[in-house]
Amino acid sequence: MLDLGRKRVVVTGGHGFLGSAVVRGLVSHGCPPDAVVAVRHAEFDLIHEEAVRRLYDEYRPDVVIHLAAVVGGIGANRANPGTFYYENLMMGALLMEYARRAGVEKFVSIGTICAYPKHTPVPFREDALWSGYPEETNAPYGIAKKALLVQGQAYRAQYGFNSIYLLPVNLYGPGDNFDPGSSHVIPALIKKCVDAVERGDRRVEVWGTGRATREFLYVDDAAEGIVLATERMESDEPANLGAGFEISIKDLAELIARLTGFDGELAWNASQPDGQPRRSLDTSRAAALFGFRATTSFEVGLQRTVDWYRTERTAGRAS
Repeated sequence: MLDLGRKRVVVTGGHGFLGSAVVRGLVSHGCPPDAVVAVRHAEFDLIHEEAVRRLYDEYRPDVVIHLAAVVGGIGANRANPGTFYYENLMMGALLMEYARRAGVEKFVSIGTICAYPKHTPVPFREDALWSGYPEETNAPYGIAKKALLVQGQAYRAQYGFNSIYLLPVNLYGPGDNFDPGSSHVIPALIKKCVDAVERGDRRVEVWGTGRATREFLYVDDAAEGIVLATERMESDEPANLGAGFEISIKDLAELIARLTGFDGELAWNASQPDGQPRRSLDTSRAAALFGFRATTSFEVGLQRTVDWYRTERTAGRAS
């Protein structure tokens, strides 16, 4: 088991939604606060080799947790497939290569549920990862992130490099991205419903048919899983991080409407895509390899997210 109390840990994307939670989790697991480096994009643009080289020269980490990513919902993926592919691929490839050269003890790659094939049998098991092509709207992003799994396994085989790969399901929670141009489904629906309540609107448009299903993991639970894997996981096989449940987008929208107090019409725009038909993970490997199980109930987590958004909106800090 890796003793985090004696390690310098670099967290790319460490000031972001998930990254901030991971930094807190590392400290709670004994990593000294001054030994955790949360990397900012403004200081290190990691798609450029010079910036990656400078990062390793400046901080000399023992462990790297790579969370930084160019991400978004269905609309953002459709509008920016080339950007999402290139920038995610370059960041991951350069960071791992320079970690190898620098003698980093452990590299933690965070993949994406979008890497799974479009019609993966539910619940998704890690051995199905290569059984087909991802859902088309987010395939460039998913494939770019899946390349990190291949790179890590290749580096372990040739160099003995200690790289692990985690596949978190869709995340949500306080601090999420509520920008309507790039947000995922939960913050997008919360914003739409809260806005409608405040304006007195009686109709909220929701993309798709509502039939697609998703699984969601509370951000603090995801961070705990990542930290546990950093400490305990040694396998080069991928491991899912999830909460072990499945909900339709229709039921999700109705639940968010209730929690936000919106009692008007949810108008389904079936001309917009549903995305992958179903998503739900088998999480038994994470439980077996590093003892992770999610603990936050979905409705409790959603209510915290709604409350956070309303507070931040009132303070003028949320989109």
